[in-house]
Amino acid sequence: MHTFLLLTFVFATLLQLLYWLFLFQKLAAYDTGEEEKQFGQFSDYPVTIIICAQNEAKNLFEKLPRILNQTDRSTNLLVVNDNSYDKSLYILNEFQNIYPTFAIKNLTYVKSLHIGKKYALSVGIETADREILLLTDADCVPASENWAKRMKAGLNGRAIGLGYSPYERRPGFLNLFIRYEAVWTAIQYLSLALAGQPYMGVGRNLIYKKELYTRAGGFDRHKDLASGDDDLFINAVAEKENTAVILHPESFMYSEPKTTWRAYFRQKKRHLSTATRYRLRHKILLGAYSGSHFLHYTVGFTLLYYNDITIFFTLFAVRMLVVLWQFRRIVKRLQDPEMWVFVPVLDLAYLLFYLFFAPALMNTNNTWK
Repeated sequence: MHTFLLLTFVFATLLQLLYWLFLFQKLAAYDTGEEEKQFGQFSDYPVTIIICAQNEAKNLFEKLPRILNQTDRSTNLLVVNDNSYDKSLYILNEFQNIYPTFAIKNLTYVKSLHIGKKYALSVGIETADREILLLTDADCVPASENWAKRMKAGLNGRAIGLGYSPYERRPGFLNLFIRYEAVWTAIQYLSLALAGQPYMGVGRNLIYKKELYTRAGGFDRHKDLASGDDDLFINAVAEKENTAVILHPESFMYSEPKTTWRAYFRQKKRHLSTATRYRLRHKILLGAYSGSHFLHYTVGFTLLYYNDITIFFTLFAVRMLVVLWQFRRIVKRLQDPEMWVFVPVLDLAYLLFYLFFAPALMNTNNTWK
């Protein structure tokens, strides 16, 4: 048993090092210089920005001007008001009086007939009069007035562009953990995309061609789930040749974080309900990392019972130093450079979070948000 545990710990640690030194290195070393070259070539493509909103009056009033005041005049905005009963429609109409090219699609229907926001988004996509679609949410704020231009330019003529959407910085451990989780998610989906294995995107900052949506049959493959309009759709249609990664800091889209653990738990429950429907190769790649991460800690701590202190701390220290080195490079690129200091705590907290909550999180949830 002791030998088996020792070999398992060594194997898990080596697998972790392979991910951090080779796969995640692709994101750590990513250069936005090519995106800068593309900025003047592709930034004039006509695009429709689509936002689906349900009872988002406050966010629409506060944050919509940042979308409407983009420097890109070849882009129009479509907001799908999804059965709101607050002042959303009134606020949208007021904005429309100021911005005549701003379009509103007002939906009123029986909510029990539809799951999540997919119906609203599908209506928005069908209504859009542009071939390129740029998606975000009502609670998001672009990093710059060039957000739309940067996303279009980064697309570089391809069918899909994967953007980055960090969470706004607030005080407290919950916010730190939420920001860390967003960075960790980005490390996985952006690194795999750069390695030619795109498997998901984040709907808060995602751009793709309408023709791709039509050819894939929209969201029909996963219409029974509340989530999946971003990750499951991209998982089905993204390939190495048709997908671009967009990481210029001006292309970031900042999102409002949850302020309670309960709200965050509900959000993660919805998000994680889609993971079991990823392609097999993506589940293997993601599962191998998660499994080796789990074994590195659990088997490593078990070895302390056998007094393998030197082996444990040597391999633990080697892995942690590599993780800190790569993570520091990545978060500097993702505009949250101080986060790396907390990685030793967050790395373990992340493992414990899914260890305790994964069984509940994997249940589906049929709420809009």
